[in-house]
Amino acid sequence: MSTKTLSKQKKLADEDLLSRYLEDGDLSYLGELFQRHSEMVYYVCLRYFKETERSKDAVMHIFEELIDKVKKQEIKDFPRWLYVVSKNHCLMALRSSKNQKEIVTDNFVEFSVNLHPEENYQEKEEQLLQLERCLDTLIDKQKTSIKLFFIEQKCYKEVVELTGFSMNDVKSYIQNGKRNLKNCMERNGHE
Repeated sequence: MSTKTLSKQKKLADEDLLSRYLEDGDLSYLGELFQRHSEMVYYVCLRYFKETERSKDAVMHIFEELIDKVKKQEIKDFPRWLYVVSKNHCLMALRSSKNQKEIVTDNFVEFSVNLHPEENYQEKEEQLLQLERCLDTLIDKQKTSIKLFFIEQKCYKEVVELTGFSMNDVKSYIQNGKRNLKNCMERNGHE
């Protein structure tokens, strides 16, 4: 692919890249689209798996899944849709491995001590679902700022540029949003 074509792709909006991929099946469009949001996918995986290598592997698996998945669903907001796909991928991976004993070899063999792993996964899943419900209770400005900053891993300056809010407002929305999320989680029995 030429440098000119690549720089042209970088200027396209997410929706345009998606529709071009759907039209002609050129993986370079989907690749560029995924690359824009791959850091968010990685952090979602890291939040669930708590392991960098497993999270990196998951990012690659998720991209492979997208090749067919994007053709089967109507996608209005690609980053939000990709977040849900990533979360679901991680939850399915955790569920499928929850009953398997883990064997660690490093000069010795050890079996996993957790005899009831489904309790931890169910608890974590419930906490994440509660966090999403609490996120929906925030005012729009707080919710937008929190999602951009934490989920999409944007810096303060990028949040300012994307939203049009002032720097002080962004910092305030994030700080107040975090406090409101914490209070909501505590009210619902999660810390």
